Amino acid sequence: MAEAPPLRIVHCFRSPIGGIFRHVRDLAEQHSAAGHQVGILCDSSTGGAHEDRLFEQIMPYLSLGVTRFPIGRSVGLKDMAALAEAYKLIKELQPDILHGHGAKGGVIARLIGSLLRVRRYRVARLYSPHGGSLHFASRSLSGQGVFAAERILERMTESISFVCDYERRTYEAKIGKPRCAATRVYNGISERDFARIPVRPDGVDFAYIGMLRDLKGPDVFINAFAEAERLVGRPLSGLIIGDGPDLENYRRMVEQKGLGRRIDFRPAMPITQAFGYSDIIVVPSRAEAMPYIVLEALAAEKAVIASLVGGIPEILGSDSEALIEPGRADLFGATMAKALTDPDWAKRTMPGPEAFHSRFSAVVMARELEALYRAQLARI
Repeated sequence: MAEAPPLRIVHCFRSPIGGIFRHVRDLAEQHSAAGHQVGILCDSSTGGAHEDRLFEQIMPYLSLGVTRFPIGRSVGLKDMAALAEAYKLIKELQPDILHGHGAKGGVIARLIGSLLRVRRYRVARLYSPHGGSLHFASRSLSGQGVFAAERILERMTESISFVCDYERRTYEAKIGKPRCAATRVYNGISERDFARIPVRPDGVDFAYIGMLRDLKGPDVFINAFAEAERLVGRPLSGLIIGDGPDLENYRRMVEQKGLGRRIDFRPAMPITQAFGYSDIIVVPSRAEAMPYIVLEALAAEKAVIASLVGGIPEILGSDSEALIEPGRADLFGATMAKALTDPDWAKRTMPGPEAFHSRFSAVVMARELEALYRAQLARI
C-alpha cells in the first residue's frame, strides 16, 4: 500500500498569545516531524518580546513560514482589507488544509478556503472554536449576530474540531448541532513538558499565570489570596505572571488591599520558568474552553486550583475538590489554604500521571488531527 503523501497545512488565527498559539505550536512541531509542511497566518499587532521568542523557537518546523498582518479583535470594515490580503497570501502557499482557530481565524480559513474552492482548488476547511465566539451571551444582540454567522459558516466547513466535550455542548446549545462533520480532539502537550519542575529558592506559595484581563480572573486570585492569608493566620506570598490590558488595575487592587509586599508581578515568561516560582497554580477564570495552563501545570507536577468552567472538569475530574465555582474568591481562598497546609492534598486531589499522559499528549492530538485532515480531504 502506497504511503500517504505529506500535507501542506496552514493554521489561521488572530492573536499569537495564550492557548491557541500554544496549540498551533505543538501541532506544527508534531506534524513537521511527521513530514508535513506547516505554515502560520496571524495578527501582527499583538504579542511582544516573549511571543517573538516563541516564533523563533518554532521556525524550524514552519517550512511554509509565518505570515503576519493586522487583524483586529472586533469586526469592522478593515476586515475586508485583511481578508483580501489573506486570500493573496494563502493562495501562494497552496495548502491542502486550512485550519482556523478562534472566531477570527475560523472566518479567515473558511472564507478564503471557499474562495479557493470556487476556483476549483482542492483544500479542506477545518475550524476549532477554542471558546472564541462561544463566550458571547445567547440573548445579546452581538451574540445572536455572531451565532448566526457561525451557522452560515458551517456551510463552508468540512469539519469542526472541538478541543473538549464542554466546547461541543456549548456550541450545540448556543448555535445548534453542527450541520457539518464534527469531532472532539483533546488538547495535548509535548513529551518534554512531562517533567517535575522544582520550586526555586525565591518561590512563592501561590502563582497566577496568564492573561491579565477580567475574564481570566486575576481579581479573584487577589481576593482569594487575602482570604487564604486570613484562614492560615500568617502572611503568605503570591505572584501574578503575565501581560494584558488590565495590569494597572490589578496593581492598584493589590496596593489598596495592603498586599503590595506579598503579591508581586512579573511579565509573561516561558511557562517552565513561571512554574519554578510555585507548586500551587491558581486558575480562577470566569470562562475557558480547554486551558493549556492546567495541562502544563499537571505535567510539571504542580497542584492546580481552578474554576469549574469549560473543559477543566474533563482534566481534573468532575467531582474534584480542586474545582471552584467561578468568581467565588472565598471558596478559592479556602481551598488555597487547604492545599498549602495539608501535605497530602495534592496527591489525593490531582489526576494520576499515567492516565493523564495517555489522554492529553501532543502525540495523540496530532495523530488524531492528521487522521481528520486526511479523511476530510479525501471527501472533496
